[in-house]
Amino acid sequence: MGVVKRALYRMPEALGRLFPSVSGNTVNGLGEPRRRRPSPIFWHMNLEMPFARLQQALFERMDSDPRLKAVLRRGDRGPTKREPVAPVVVENTAQAWSAKVKEFARAHEADLVGIVRLDPLWVYDRYEATEPWLIVLGVAMDYDHLSTAPAIAAGIEVMEKYNRGTRAARKLANWIHAQGYHADAHGGPLAGPVSLVPAALAAGFGELGKHGSIINRELGSSFRLAAVRTDMPLVVDQPDMFGADDFCTSCQLCTNACPPQAIFEDKQVVRGDQKWYVDFDKCIGYFHETYGCAICIAVCPWSRPGVAKNLAQKMTRRAIRRNSGLMETSETAG
Repeated sequence: MGVVKRALYRMPEALGRLFPSVSGNTVNGLGEPRRRRPSPIFWHMNLEMPFARLQQALFERMDSDPRLKAVLRRGDRGPTKREPVAPVVVENTAQAWSAKVKEFARAHEADLVGIVRLDPLWVYDRYEATEPWLIVLGVAMDYDHLSTAPAIAAGIEVMEKYNRGTRAARKLANWIHAQGYHADAHGGPLAGPVSLVPAALAAGFGELGKHGSIINRELGSSFRLAAVRTDMPLVVDQPDMFGADDFCTSCQLCTNACPPQAIFEDKQVVRGDQKWYVDFDKCIGYFHETYGCAICIAVCPWSRPGVAKNLAQKMTRRAIRRNSGLMETSETAG
């Protein structure tokens, strides 16, 4: 694939006036050496946030388009009734419950399912999440629609998949209630109490890409997240490392395709972790004007249908060969 470099985006002055005096990168903890909980910055309701005015303007902009408004306001997000927790707990092993959870979720619209112990560092400031377990769900997006980004068809596709993820999470939560355990479902686009990207990484969904989204070994970056917090006894899954991080180090496709040039070439320290990071202040303006952009995940080679699985196998074989060479060198030197 040739390198595509889009024209540099210039933010309109009227949009810039909606920005607060504080940088979104500061709110996100860019450059901070210590680990801490994330701060609400966008997609949170009923909270005082620096970017609240810009968020409200985005909702008004989305509501102004009938196509987006239909899926955002009237889309099918699953059961609206939260079923009560059954008075009698169904006994089973953590291993059995984990298998049943995954079977149910996959039968009810989830394409990916992972289980992880909830880390307090994933919980946003001013929120509480006391459940010990988090079930992370992933739903695949239609690449034909996603590939039109930043056209509105891509934004509609994203919202439809957020609705699908919410449906899957709500159905799973009600099923868990029927077994006598507590469960709390959440799906986007609004953020819940827990930051789902680090949770999904820990649950085995893949690796963080240079574009700030997860790269999965089968779906690439073309999926959305939802989750269920629960006290049902479960067994955790493990992270899945297959070489996407190494691939991103040399790949320039999303970097060159980003109109506001928001994607850093190198990893950054963010709240004590060194990782790929997208400049919030540069991204959010273009995101606002295009109803969600999504160019970076649309151009990602891993997102193209049929590519991710073969590419993951190739990168894994490369890592094995490299590690074998290092071992041989070490043994020879010894």
